[in-house]
Amino acid sequence: MFIKLAIKSLLYRKTSVLFTLLAMSMSVFIMVGVEHIRLQAKTSFTNSISGVDLIVGARTSNINLLLYSVFRVGEPTNNVSLSSYQALLDDTNIRWAVPIALGDSHKGFRVMGTTNQYFEYFSFANKQYLSLKKGTEFKELFDVVIGSQVANKLGYVVGDKVVLSHGIGVTSFTHHDHLPFRVSGILSATGTPVDQTVHVSLQGLHAVHLPKAKIKSVLDRKGSSLTMLDDFIPQSITSVFLGLKSRIAVFQIQRKINSNPNEPLSAILPGVALSQLWQTMSIFDNVLRLISLLVFISSLLGLTAMLCSSIKERSHEIKLLRMIGAPAGFIFWFIELEALLIAFLGSLVACSALSFMLLYGQSYLIDHYGVVISANILQSMSLVVSGLFVLLVFSAALAPALIAYKEAKT
Repeated sequence: MFIKLAIKSLLYRKTSVLFTLLAMSMSVFIMVGVEHIRLQAKTSFTNSISGVDLIVGARTSNINLLLYSVFRVGEPTNNVSLSSYQALLDDTNIRWAVPIALGDSHKGFRVMGTTNQYFEYFSFANKQYLSLKKGTEFKELFDVVIGSQVANKLGYVVGDKVVLSHGIGVTSFTHHDHLPFRVSGILSATGTPVDQTVHVSLQGLHAVHLPKAKIKSVLDRKGSSLTMLDDFIPQSITSVFLGLKSRIAVFQIQRKINSNPNEPLSAILPGVALSQLWQTMSIFDNVLRLISLLVFISSLLGLTAMLCSSIKERSHEIKLLRMIGAPAGFIFWFIELEALLIAFLGSLVACSALSFMLLYGQSYLIDHYGVVISANILQSMSLVVSGLFVLLVFSAALAPALIAYKEAKT
């Protein structure tokens, strides 16, 4: 009866209530959307690499090494020599070592040289391993395995020709069109930078930078099988992903690599580097949360103004309720209930609209930003957030409820 009466009262003032409801919906949409996308983006970044104990590169900061080796952002300060990589392979504490080499691009997508071990050992999102949707891994010198976004955006299928470009810009004036690659495989979608990467063999990436006559001479003698082409192994690589036999030894191996007397190297723990990255970006997180909170508070002020302005118009309604025996406390809670109903409906509209947009916008976000955003926004709405929401709405309606209470007492 109490709720039914409050609903009828709101319907009677439907015009002003509707605009207040829209303002409340917009503010909740922004607040929940910012928080949900912030958490999902953080999860997506965290899921970009898993099962790698150490990342080794030239001496640089932890964040820089993480960014260019995992997220393909930025440039390395230097390369790692082949002798240092070989020393890592010979270390009895290291179970596997996967090299990567960066530098070229293809139509705006980064090209990464590696070995077939990359597809065997590299994992993401709690040790989910890469899998081929179509085709095979590298077998020939000029085979290329592309990520799902590369295939979708450029329309490539197995067997298509791919021409690499020098440099990492979207537009390049130097193309290696004298040695085109062939798409041998397409990876399944991962929601990580792997989807936006063009993978080639280390030998293939090195070969396109050599004179054409030398390449032809070697291929005529040995064929194009990767197992026979030691001549094209590069003398330096960008970084190395390491998996250890025992994680207990991770700090010991890290210190050993960082103090390498032959070459200045950096060995980082991916999880620690990710934490440092988010600490660096925490100021932006806090600014976004503050802006969304201010938008929500402004809508609450609008709710307060609407309820206050309606009190004088509802003096007859209040007197009528008093005449039929409603106590002054009833009037107070009646106004509070109206505010909570508006907030509840606004939140329902906002959350439904946000879920709908995320559900149908997931493919766009993956294709253009490489970020997987779940449409399930309930995981961002904790009990603490819900309790704070009710408390703020209650506080916003406190002034008009007290005015109505005093009006009922007189």
